[in-house]
Amino acid sequence: MKKVTLMAIAILFSAASVFAANTSTTVSDTTKTKKVKPAKVLYTCPMDAEVLSDKPGKCPKCGMTLVKKDTSKKMPMKHKMSM
Repeated sequence: MKKVTLMAIAILFSAASVFAANTSTTVSDTTKTKKVKPAKVLYTCPMDAEVLSDKPGKCPKCGMTLVKKDTSKKMPMKHKMSM
């Protein structure tokens, strides 16, 4: 009975050490390959919101100066009113 218990404990420890070794290499591999892309800046016209550009300039419709589009703001959801 002692031999079975010792074998079970040995298998448990070897399995735990293999799991611990795989976990540490997986974490380091993902941190090495993970690259953060810079946020893309978009410019829009304050008067004509459908005009979008990837560089500053003038609006082709009205001639106003394009401003940076704030992507952190969420657009309000349009709700249908039921009667």
